[in-house]
Amino acid sequence: MARNGQQQRTVKAARRPEVRLPEPVVWEGGELEPDGDYDGLEFADLDLAGQEGVGARFMDCALRRCALDGTGLVKARFLDSVLEGVRGVGTDLAGASFRDVELVEARLGGVQMHGSVLERVLVRGGKIDYLNLRTARLKDVVFEGCVLVEPDFGGAVLERVEFRDCVVRGVDFGGARMTDVDLRGVAELSIGRGVDALAGAVVSPAQLLDLAPALAAHVGLRVLS
Repeated sequence: MARNGQQQRTVKAARRPEVRLPEPVVWEGGELEPDGDYDGLEFADLDLAGQEGVGARFMDCALRRCALDGTGLVKARFLDSVLEGVRGVGTDLAGASFRDVELVEARLGGVQMHGSVLERVLVRGGKIDYLNLRTARLKDVVFEGCVLVEPDFGGAVLERVEFRDCVVRGVDFGGARMTDVDLRGVAELSIGRGVDALAGAVVSPAQLLDLAPALAAHVGLRVLS
């Protein structure tokens, strides 16, 4: 019985965020400030490019259709918040923390999130190029219906992370540690580096066949006809 139970064990599902925003108050305070404290505010259709919100705290906030080109949000905290339709290149979120956050239909490139902490986060729709999540910690994170081009999870810790109906191209898993990472829902998966770090992940039989050449190369296995 124990053996059968082990065989039937499935990957643990990620817990999704449950964001219920209060009636928002429109932000009319000008530029972001370092260590700013923003509570229950809506930032809509704003150009926040190049602004500095280092160490800022966003709680029960909504950022909708804002430009974040080069915006400095190092070690910022996002709690029970929604980022919808944000766009930008070079947004700096290194060391930031996200808890109970939804990132919806984002169009971002070169986002720096190394060393960040993500817990109960949903990334739905949109496209993110060159997402840097090196040494980040992800727990209960869902990537759904989005396109990730060359995301970097090098040295990251992933626990209960799901990829659903996604395109993931050239991903770097080098040195990552995984527990209950579900890749079965990836529509297109290519691994640029770190195939040896997939212990703790779950793939489909079809994906296993696609990964076979990379796995064989990793162990030095030659396949000859």
